Amino acid sequence: MVKQERALRTRRSLIRAAAEVFAEEGYAPASLTTISKRAGVSNGALHFHFASKQALARAVEEEASESLRRITGPVAETEGGMLQVLVDATYGLMNRLAGDVVVRAGFELGGDRCRGGADSRLRRDWQQWVEEALRRVQREGRLAEGVSPDTAAAVIVAVTVGFEVLGAGNPGWLTERSFGGFWELLLPGLAQEPGQVSACPGEGLGGGAGGGSGGGRPGS
Repeated sequence: MVKQERALRTRRSLIRAAAEVFAEEGYAPASLTTISKRAGVSNGALHFHFASKQALARAVEEEASESLRRITGPVAETEGGMLQVLVDATYGLMNRLAGDVVVRAGFELGGDRCRGGADSRLRRDWQQWVEEALRRVQREGRLAEGVSPDTAAAVIVAVTVGFEVLGAGNPGWLTERSFGGFWELLLPGLAQEPGQVSACPGEGLGGGAGGGSGGGRPGS
């Protein structure tokens, strides 16, 4: 049991160290030696847990994906319905990107062309969830007349991914103040009754964007 716990701690340390190095240097320049030193373990220990840099990158992405699933996980009902849940989830994502290097590196790795065949899994999962969320908003009768859920989803995904990319170079993009302006502009044209939805984090994240659970499964 003690050995298993030690191995788990080492694995977690390696994933975090890899995320830090990938976020700072990019995938191609990052070396396993640098990562192992950052984690405080030997190269042999790194190779015991991960056969290659690609395997380590996949582990970073998987942990980031789990964080994304927590953001878009179960949620209590809110006065603003699924649209408020969506707003809150976008703040939750921005908060994680700003404060969790594993999430930030996970998103960046998906868009790194140096990985040879890697795709933007996290961005794709995020897009699918936003699309499903907006279809539920429409079913609830809370989407403004004439607004297409798919068109609205494309705008929201493009903006959130844009903030993610810009935030990698300037954390100021990932603040509530910066992101709030987007929702203040979008909600009046998106919501059937804009006054029922807050452009700031509502109750869907337990009272703030830093909560552990954000959105809800749109189909639930």
